[in-house]
Amino acid sequence: MTVKVSHTAEVQNLFKEASGLNNEQGSPRLKQLTLRIISDLAKIIEDLEVSDDEFWTAVDYFNRLGGRNEAGLLVAGLGLEHFLDLLQDAKDAQIGLSGGTPRTIEGPLYVAGAPLAEGQVRMDDGSEDGVATVMFLEGVVRDTDGQPVSGAVVDLWHANTLGNYSYFDKSQSDYNLRRRIVTDAEGRYRARSIVPSGYGCSPDGPTQECLDQLGRHGQRPAHIHFFISAPGHRHLTTQINLAGEQYLWDDFAYATRDGLIGDIQFIENAAAARDRGIDGSRFATLEFNFELQKAPAPVAEQRSARPRALQQV
Repeated sequence: MTVKVSHTAEVQNLFKEASGLNNEQGSPRLKQLTLRIISDLAKIIEDLEVSDDEFWTAVDYFNRLGGRNEAGLLVAGLGLEHFLDLLQDAKDAQIGLSGGTPRTIEGPLYVAGAPLAEGQVRMDDGSEDGVATVMFLEGVVRDTDGQPVSGAVVDLWHANTLGNYSYFDKSQSDYNLRRRIVTDAEGRYRARSIVPSGYGCSPDGPTQECLDQLGRHGQRPAHIHFFISAPGHRHLTTQINLAGEQYLWDDFAYATRDGLIGDIQFIENAAAARDRGIDGSRFATLEFNFELQKAPAPVAEQRSARPRALQQV
């Protein structure tokens, strides 16, 4: 028979004290959240009969998770980041907001301050010339009335051919495969880059350790991340997963959504490659257009205040 004490006055008073509810200092919101979290954890411990060994194994796991900076990876892998998108979708539907390119997860690998440019920009530093397939990416940013949005900032980032991101991968140059592009008068953005690779969680990391215990893989399809912002329009956080990828609809991070599939085209044509300034005959093209909602309030023009990596100076 399971012994339950979390409902007793003694334990409830303990948790209120631990949450700071018996003093006037600190954050009332954090106190509210802390009380709910520790109370719910206590119920889980009781209801599922969590042993001391299981409890302290979990504590050790979270220590190791933080030590590897993988908390953001795990919340994506457990579907929690996707849940936040689904929750916001439901809130939008409730107040009648519709249209626009679907949102999807940001992931933990954004770095602020990428170079800002107008017109076509080259995103890669040339370090994978002869290995990577050159990719020409372009599209138009429009509003929900179909009108082009001039002066929008398309902030995009993606992995290299090894599935690694600059800043986190110290072998890459600063801001490799990261750029901010200002749309032209027709709302168009253009970039020359390379076809990114899909990738998986570090096989020796705590996120993959958890996924192994759940019987799940930790793989992602090749994809490109986007922040898109413009005055008067709602900030969009999204990404496009590339068509034809093995894990397109089996993304461990649950980022693939209808309307966010990039139909990449691979071309073998030496003359066309030469016209585009490419050695060899193979390159890829990808066109993807975005639609921005009008901002219901000024705060909606800004991305979330989620802590993110800052480029080292």
